[in-house]
Amino acid sequence: MKILLAVCLLLSFGLPMASAAPVPDPMNDAPPAGYYVFQKVVYQNNSGWPDDRGYFERLLRNLAAHITATDGKVEIRVVSFSSGVRLFQMAKTDGALAANLDSLRSKGVHFLVCRNTIKGMNLRLEDLYGVQAADVVPSGVAEIARLQGIGFVYVHP
Repeated sequence: MKILLAVCLLLSFGLPMASAAPVPDPMNDAPPAGYYVFQKVVYQNNSGWPDDRGYFERLLRNLAAHITATDGKVEIRVVSFSSGVRLFQMAKTDGALAANLDSLRSKGVHFLVCRNTIKGMNLRLEDLYGVQAADVVPSGVAEIARLQGIGFVYVHP
């Protein structure tokens, strides 16, 4: 009788059973289905100094990782102003940066460039890799605020 009572007590306290599901490994297991829902994100690109190339490589790598993590369920806009416009100047002569920009554009990333910065730096669209008239916005800062107002989440890497 004492043994039966002991077994009942053990079972009532919910001791783990051998058939319990394994605990997910957050470092190796994929997130559960439906973990990420569709996202709308605006990234701010206004920096780069003191290591422009390193900063721009990290930014582009973060964008690619974001697309991968969400399985492409994301709309990304990158608003470049101030020193961030140097990304497109550098890509004119840097094949690796140009290839990264092209790859991200092919995945739907839309790069927007501030008209105030273009004018302030005395640049022409031809000076900026892959920038078309449709990519130019009147003000980088105002564009970020506009996008936030229509539901984009703000990220400044």
